[in-house]
Amino acid sequence: MTTLSACPFGQGYDFTDPEVLLHGIPVAEFAQLRKTAPVWWNEQGESIFNDGGYWVVSRHEDIKTISRNGGDVWSTNAKGAVMRLPEGVTSEQLDLTKALLINHDAPEHTRLRKIVSRLFTPRAVATLEEKLAVAAREIVAAAAEKDSGNFVDDIAMSLPLQAIADLIGVPEADREKLFHWTNAIMNTDDPDFDSDPTMANAELMGYAYNMAEQRRQCPADDIVTKLVQADVDGESLGEVEFAFFVILLAVAGNETTRNAMTHGMNAFFENPDQWELFKRDRPATAVDEIVRWATPVHCFQRTALVDTEIGGVTVRTGQRVGLFYSSANYDEDVFENPFTFDILRDPNPHLGFGGNGAHYCIGANLARMEIKLIFNEIANQIPDISKLGEPQRLRSGWINGVKDLQVAYR
Repeated sequence: MTTLSACPFGQGYDFTDPEVLLHGIPVAEFAQLRKTAPVWWNEQGESIFNDGGYWVVSRHEDIKTISRNGGDVWSTNAKGAVMRLPEGVTSEQLDLTKALLINHDAPEHTRLRKIVSRLFTPRAVATLEEKLAVAAREIVAAAAEKDSGNFVDDIAMSLPLQAIADLIGVPEADREKLFHWTNAIMNTDDPDFDSDPTMANAELMGYAYNMAEQRRQCPADDIVTKLVQADVDGESLGEVEFAFFVILLAVAGNETTRNAMTHGMNAFFENPDQWELFKRDRPATAVDEIVRWATPVHCFQRTALVDTEIGGVTVRTGQRVGLFYSSANYDEDVFENPFTFDILRDPNPHLGFGGNGAHYCIGANLARMEIKLIFNEIANQIPDISKLGEPQRLRSGWINGVKDLQVAYR
């Protein structure tokens, strides 16, 4: 294997720099790494992790290997899963984030995931479909009444938020607050979002804590009660555990699905033959190609618990590895013509929902359903939708997002 001894992309280049994703996935840089240095040390300036940098893991195979081999080798808890945290975050605040499900290791992760998986059984997700299908129809119908608008605001943001709110029983009157809180928490590197993420975190956590406390005192026939009341094994979520789960659910379930929809719509604009194919045939394979193409989560990280080898490189104890899904999903060794948007692609072993290990996205089936429903309604009601301007990308170090996509609805 050829290695790169110095940064080939310019002094100070950092794959988690928000300025990088502002201009799109760095496909050329990732392609170079996959061929010449698939596990490559990216020096990093001062950061909350205080470790000098991290290993960029760019190949699909290596990312899957790390994702599957947790336990005694790789940890999400040691330094958390998110690679880029807002400036000014303290070590105490970083420690607080370790209560999130994505930042737990086994056996605690196993216990918590078993409890929250009650939300995402095929039966539980199926019960939402009829209601979400109606919601998707209404969302697109409202957009269709306009001549033009921002696809993100008019269509993409609404269904994911409604799905999460329906899932945990957030009243209609509180849903706008939920959306505001999630935007503030996620979009810390973008100057267009100037809300205080610390305050938003505290407000959302307090809201969720109160929900849990109310259901514990006055049980109801709903999901929240099922999570905070003990099951047959005596397992339940405490109020704080439930609050952190709601933060994760609201943030991850809202932001990522919204961005998948927006990137997917833009991909159809750029590939009109695929849009015609979708309108005509509605292939079941389309949703996974949209997720692969979008890769809403640019990267997550793990920390080595022992010296270990990956891709021919020794990773030392305490060093971080970045799992760059946005590289893996365009890996030429896995995907034929990876830079072609092909809604008939099958098989499609993308890592858009994570690397298929213990931390595989628990809401993947719900996200797939939402994407299917919204594009079916777009094809039904506004089949001649067109793009008026290029997407305005989100400034983020780990979310591959779009905040504005101007479209004509008719």
